[in-house]
Amino acid sequence: MKNIIFKGCGTAIVTPFTNDGINFEEFGKLIEFQISNGADSIIVCGTTGESSTMSLEEKKSAIEFAIRVANKRIPIIAGTGGNCTKSVIELSQYAEKIGADALLIVTPYYNKTTQAGLVAHYTAIAKSVKLPIIMYNVPSRTGLNITPETCLQLSKVDNIVAVKEASGDLSQVAKIAALCRDNLHIYSGNDDQILPVLSLGGLGVISVISNVIPKTVHNMTEYFFNGNNTEATKLQLDTLEFTSAMFCEVNPIPVKAALNMIGFNAGIPRLPLVELSDSGKEKVRKALKNLNIGEI
Repeated sequence: MKNIIFKGCGTAIVTPFTNDGINFEEFGKLIEFQISNGADSIIVCGTTGESSTMSLEEKKSAIEFAIRVANKRIPIIAGTGGNCTKSVIELSQYAEKIGADALLIVTPYYNKTTQAGLVAHYTAIAKSVKLPIIMYNVPSRTGLNITPETCLQLSKVDNIVAVKEASGDLSQVAKIAALCRDNLHIYSGNDDQILPVLSLGGLGVISVISNVIPKTVHNMTEYFFNGNNTEATKLQLDTLEFTSAMFCEVNPIPVKAALNMIGFNAGIPRLPLVELSDSGKEKVRKALKNLNIGEI
């Protein structure tokens, strides 16, 4: 059985920006909010963290800052993926050097590749570091799907330990689980499919909504692992409206707006993403109110 990086709620944390760069004071507050409210892991520089519009130096500084603030209280997983294998290796080695606990590596985008190319890409990265690796499968963004058969092949690499499955295809998740068993752990990449993925043997979720409600997402997974399916199911259903609101426009546009509404200074996304529309803000406000989370 592969080593487990975390069980439960992993928060794909936002990156708060100023006009000049990263707002580290606010980033620290967001990290502390996660830790004090039950998050089981934090993922830095993922999709929600807007890694695609961050410079290499910003990525390095964000990862290093999160590691320092967390101070081993919970695992820090560094998003080091990209569409240039050489660059991914360089950033992954840096993250390992400064003390990251694991890596999240998205499939190559734009240039994409074949399934054989995916095997070569991930294997080359895995051989360059000792850290455990979570593959990130999000075809809606990358135009590329990691097939279950490719997952099986890559599960034979010692430090490729998990996949974040955001295809939305539960049949695919089931096939990955059936083929790979304990050689590849599965995390849900979709907040509306946490329990379905857990029921297929998943270990947790890499979540967007937990930026705002980490304790709820943590509790949902904990209830499930403790056999309290009634309460777990209730939380999954109770958060569906909020999940929908968090994806009413492209992530992380709505979740940054929600964090601003509850008293943080998450700022607005970087171009080409823009601030949440007025109609989107109404959806987010309504969803927060229905969860008894009001504006501060």
